[in-house]
Amino acid sequence: MVDKFILKLYITGQTPKSGRAAVNIRRICEEELKGRYELVIIDVLERPQLAEDEKILATPTLIKELPPPLRRVIGDLSDTAKVLIGLDIQPYTHPKGKEEVRNERQEESVTNQQAENWYSRL
Repeated sequence: MVDKFILKLYITGQTPKSGRAAVNIRRICEEELKGRYELVIIDVLERPQLAEDEKILATPTLIKELPPPLRRVIGDLSDTAKVLIGLDIQPYTHPKGKEEVRNERQEESVTNQQAENWYSRL
């Protein structure tokens, strides 16, 4: 098992596409890497030399530095499966299994809906 993934996300300013990429990669990391990652977000407008050194031609660009091999994914990172394939990362498998986790999530959403209904009656 890999100790830690080192990821760098290159963005251009505070654009909607940059924001989506940052949110998406954080979600993917939390769901799939379970704390075994270091994510650095680099704005090429603020740090152009870093982008030049890495030969960044388009943003957003995500680079997986460790573990080898180095991989790059370009875009807003909205398709989790494509991001995982592009980074050569195996999807996280929950020990309970997909069906049991899916059922728990459905139960949680029902509980959240019930809470919203209860608060709306106050």
